[in-house]
Amino acid sequence: MQAGDFFKFPDSLPFGESFKASLPPWEWLPLIREALLAFNFRPMSADIPVGLYIEGNVYIHPTVKLPPFGSIKGPVYIGPKCELRPGVFLRGNVIAGAGCVLGNSCEFKNCLLLDKVQVPHFSYVGDSILGNGAHFGAGVICSNLRLDQAEIQVTLFDGSKRDSGLRKLGAIVGDRAEVGCNTVLNPGSILGRRALVMPTMSFRGSLAEDAVASKQERIQTSSRICGS
Repeated sequence: MQAGDFFKFPDSLPFGESFKASLPPWEWLPLIREALLAFNFRPMSADIPVGLYIEGNVYIHPTVKLPPFGSIKGPVYIGPKCELRPGVFLRGNVIAGAGCVLGNSCEFKNCLLLDKVQVPHFSYVGDSILGNGAHFGAGVICSNLRLDQAEIQVTLFDGSKRDSGLRKLGAIVGDRAEVGCNTVLNPGSILGRRALVMPTMSFRGSLAEDAVASKQERIQTSSRICGS
């Protein structure tokens, strides 16, 4: 399982050399901080609203639409034509490519958003990678820590498991994948390109590209297991 199976790293981001397509996708997460530490942050040319708190090394492209209030703690890179909505909270080590929506009352921490990612309302995205054109419905949560705080294993598409080496790992979401409203992606969830998770699910494991995860499917599976 390689990052190149999930994402095409966009030309809009100046970090291509840091994120090798041949690596397992979860191994990109520690590289976010390394890429930002090596970046030459320049003074911001955008007009910053009075109610938008900014701390540390932050790059905001001049074309970014900024909210009247919110909080950004660096290091953070926000690419061209992104939209940050009111109440957004960027909690360090965040990279967003071109045309992303970082929505109202959403929190982002140690995550990589490729081009045209949309997280528009009431979500938490921590220790996660969202591919080009990925979309979250309102209230989607990327849970990134097991209750016992043990190292997170990932489930590959063939059902085998692999140690991630990470205690915090949210979701790996492939290009143009969709996640419905009020869904929880449990730690280490993996969604292939164009995969779709229906609303209000608690999803764990992996979902192959173009596949759909639904509650009805899980109900049917449980019935078969019980002999119904």
